[in-house]
Amino acid sequence: EMCIRDRVSTQSTGCLLLIVERQMRASTLIFALLISSIALVTAEVYFAETFDKNWESRWVKAYPKKAENADGEWGWSAGKFYNDAVKDKGLQTTQDAKFYTISAEFPKEFSNKGKELIVQYTIKFEQNIDCGGGYLKLYPASLDQENMNSESEYNIMFGPDICGSSTRKVHVIFSHNGKNHLVKKEIRPETDEFTHLYRLVVKPDNTYEVYIDGTKKESGSLEEDWDILPPKQIKDPNAHKPSDWVDEKEIPDPEDKKPEGWDDIPAEIPDPEATKPDDWDEDLDGEWEAPQIPNPEYKGVWKAKQIPNPAYKGEWVHPLIDNPDYQPNSNLYAYDSFKYVGIDVWQVKSGTIFDNILVTDSEKEADKWLKEWEVQKEGEKKAYDEHKEEERKKAEAEKETKEADEEAETEDDKDEL
Repeated sequence: EMCIRDRVSTQSTGCLLLIVERQMRASTLIFALLISSIALVTAEVYFAETFDKNWESRWVKAYPKKAENADGEWGWSAGKFYNDAVKDKGLQTTQDAKFYTISAEFPKEFSNKGKELIVQYTIKFEQNIDCGGGYLKLYPASLDQENMNSESEYNIMFGPDICGSSTRKVHVIFSHNGKNHLVKKEIRPETDEFTHLYRLVVKPDNTYEVYIDGTKKESGSLEEDWDILPPKQIKDPNAHKPSDWVDEKEIPDPEDKKPEGWDDIPAEIPDPEATKPDDWDEDLDGEWEAPQIPNPEYKGVWKAKQIPNPAYKGEWVHPLIDNPDYQPNSNLYAYDSFKYVGIDVWQVKSGTIFDNILVTDSEKEADKWLKEWEVQKEGEKKAYDEHKEEERKKAEAEKETKEADEEAETEDDKDEL
């Protein structure tokens, strides 16, 4: 504008540079907007469930333990404390020591090949869980929903599993060629009574991330953190430790000599403070002997002191060779068919609430649900404090009533006397 306004020749170097710079900025902006638009168009939500009043029309219950009467019934509840009485309703386990099996179909079958897969949901162990699962499973199109059971083939299993203090982990299991592979890292779950948001991200570069409440808890490589593929290298079967290999770091000092009289010191001696009982009868009891006690002068079995072994060669390391059975697989992350999501858990103490299940390739969509959970968390904490205060007051009132009844009963007994 200055070049034109001041009638400066557009042939001048300064004006040419200015014009080129502005054109580049405009092109960059247009390109960025184009990329954003493409991302918005291609981002896809495969499944979204917040459990409204019509949830039963979308979910299929299965009863694999019907013969043993061990299947639990699902409830629809926000629990004892919540932020929103309607929005916070989810699937709740309602009976102790039962199996829970249920699934829902995606609007369409999909493959995650070439894109990110995000599995996200909230779970609330309101019952202060002692032992039970809280994970989801993603299934291929082959699932028979009505006959779903713990042996039904799945692609991915993700979520917390808690039983006492020994089992407290977040499962991330990938199924390949009919075998389920557990993550080798320990991922600790949340175990309190509040709602927590779990997210698994599986990326097309064979990496993964696990988040809890928006905080990254673990990440890494599918090849390194699971034993899906054979190892890249194995011990050379033709290599053996040489027979003359010396791997003893220390040896007894050949010049160290046992002191004279070492073996003459007994391990035990008669107790010098012991006395023969007054009623001891040598004719009946035999000759009295003082009981034995550890000898404070005894030094144990003599051993020569250890010195560095001059012939020591170090620990023998078995040489490795390339594993002929290893074949790299750039598609470990990918599955041809995702069609269902399901819950298949056992719980000793019921009360767990599953909610806000999202399966997508859009981080933006997942973050939007995360922000909604953050609002829920604040309101839930306030409601929890109020709930606990009500419970305290109720317990106090019941205690006072019981004490009053006991006092009245005592007075009645006195009157009768």
